[in-house]
Amino acid sequence: MILETTIIVVYSIALILIFLYALAQLNLLFNYLSAQKKEDNSPKFDLNNPYEIPYVTIQLPVYNELYVMERLLNNIAKIEYPKDKLEIQVLDDSTDESFEITKKHINQLQKTGLDIQHVLRDNRVNFKAGALKEGLKIAKGEFIVIFDADFLPQKDWLKSTIPYFKDKKIGVVQTRWAHINRNYSILTKIQAFALDAHFTLEQVGRNSKGHFINFNGTAGVWRKACILDAGNWDGGTLTEDLDLSYRAQLKNWKFKYLEDVETPAELPVVISAARTQQFRWNKGGAENFRKMMWKVLKNQNISAKTKIHGLLHLLNSTMFFCILIVAVLSIPMLYIKNEYAHLKMYFYVMSFFVISSIIFFICYWFVYKKMYGSSIKSFVQYIVMFLTFFTIAMGFSLHNSIAVIEGHLGKRSDFIRTPKFNINSMSDSWKNNKYLKKNISINVIFEGILMLYFAFGMYSAFIVGDQGGDFGLFPFHLMLFLGFGFVFFKSLSPRA
Repeated sequence: MILETTIIVVYSIALILIFLYALAQLNLLFNYLSAQKKEDNSPKFDLNNPYEIPYVTIQLPVYNELYVMERLLNNIAKIEYPKDKLEIQVLDDSTDESFEITKKHINQLQKTGLDIQHVLRDNRVNFKAGALKEGLKIAKGEFIVIFDADFLPQKDWLKSTIPYFKDKKIGVVQTRWAHINRNYSILTKIQAFALDAHFTLEQVGRNSKGHFINFNGTAGVWRKACILDAGNWDGGTLTEDLDLSYRAQLKNWKFKYLEDVETPAELPVVISAARTQQFRWNKGGAENFRKMMWKVLKNQNISAKTKIHGLLHLLNSTMFFCILIVAVLSIPMLYIKNEYAHLKMYFYVMSFFVISSIIFFICYWFVYKKMYGSSIKSFVQYIVMFLTFFTIAMGFSLHNSIAVIEGHLGKRSDFIRTPKFNINSMSDSWKNNKYLKKNISINVIFEGILMLYFAFGMYSAFIVGDQGGDFGLFPFHLMLFLGFGFVFFKSLSPRA
């Protein structure tokens, strides 16, 4: 009975943690809905007054971005802002032929009168964080704008963001990501679905109540003084943006989130690229929890509620580990349930935690209906999208859990960039992309094994007990089977 008790305890703890996270999401939903009713009366610079126009530096950290550099530079060159108050730094760590192409393009743009500089360094120490820090040393701007290589800001982007810095307590202005290739495939649709929830429900829900949010690594502006006051960029974690964000807010800098300002970007269209991005984000989140947990708890200037939301924010990625635990232990739990009749009441209580899924369903619906309307057709489409998202997210749980465990244990790894493709429609091809990984991770084999394991879970529903089976967990095991199957076969296939 020791093994059974251990399984029950671990399973219960994981379920409770997921439930607490769901309750936090529900609280963010209430915050989000409340924020929609408020008018924004923030003080703003008058950019029509030349004396109020601040100097801005745009930083473009790039590394071997052959397919998107031309698009990026052409787009940035169109941004509307007085040329005598704008500087552009291309922080180029490239080691391939994209370097010379970028150099030539920058030379052409310089001839138009644009202040654009090709900033180089001798090595890639601290990767993106190191490049940003190096550029900051010579940046002329009072405000530092950062765009990753696949982002395409609108030409009035600076006019929509810079004015908010009139409030001297504002350290960061972050905008919402949009997706130029949202409808390319199932993979891009579910990525967009998840990111939309983060960039509406979570960012607005936290920011509207003064809880900590994060600069998302791109499509935002920093006050240079804020970066320096918070201790500057640090490559000690894989999510240097989250790290600096928390250090800045612990120093009482305010963040301003602009839901209505969209910054279009490209989503990974190949599962290997999505895996790379997910691994970095999830491991970085765990690393920052390890780094920031006590600093948040000990800080005397923030409320208990902000501390709770901050810790749960840093534990976002750890939910994948909880999901994996619940998934793997659900099959032994199925047998325990039907073997020990005296535990029946416990399982009735545990069924209460299905409400976690209902909470997530409700929260994501409010995000979805704001974008697509609340008609019956939209609701049906939402149900399909939510189930698809939930299924595939569970299929990523092993991959992301490994990242989380490494992060919590402090295992260091290099910053692996997400390959960019310049993909906007189904007619665009990515198959000759030189940056794609050719090797298959050993983790993929284990995902295939888990697919078979949950097939066994579905079979078990028919054979357990003496009452003709137990189908309570059958839908859960079906989703897990499909989710791990999707990730497994897509990882083996050359197709997106």
